[in-house]
Amino acid sequence: MTYVVPFDDRRLARVALDRAQSYASLTGERVVAVTVVPRNPSYARERDWLDPDESFELQAILDRVAETVDTIAPEAEFEYVLADRYASPGTIASKIRREARRLDATVVFVGSENAGRMLTTLRSVGHSVAADDTYDVHIVRHARATGVPALDEHSHLFED
Repeated sequence: MTYVVPFDDRRLARVALDRAQSYASLTGERVVAVTVVPRNPSYARERDWLDPDESFELQAILDRVAETVDTIAPEAEFEYVLADRYASPGTIASKIRREARRLDATVVFVGSENAGRMLTTLRSVGHSVAADDTYDVHIVRHARATGVPALDEHSHLFED
């Protein structure tokens, strides 16, 4: 049993990872952050995986993302999948769904402003990941603590 978090290091993905780790602290489930890395310097810069003047270096990107994952959820595992330079959101979502199935995900924690309101946005892979019925989906739409003390006490992002 595994909680999977599609992780692109954006704010809501960070909150989704924190939320998954909080749930895992109570349930004992495994947490895996999955990052799809297109071989695209612009994509990497948009996510602050690269500095503006830095060339695309896969290992440097992976090290940065893994460090962020470890900071937010020290017990979580980090996995990545490579994608072509011009991978579409649909391709990225397919890779995440494939990884979620491979990891036998019980719940996928998706951080997306749009996934809960509109499941057909072009800007988010959340709608495609949420459409797979082989696992449950927990949608994180707000960058805040849950308000559930038993969960929030395990948060690394929303500590007192």
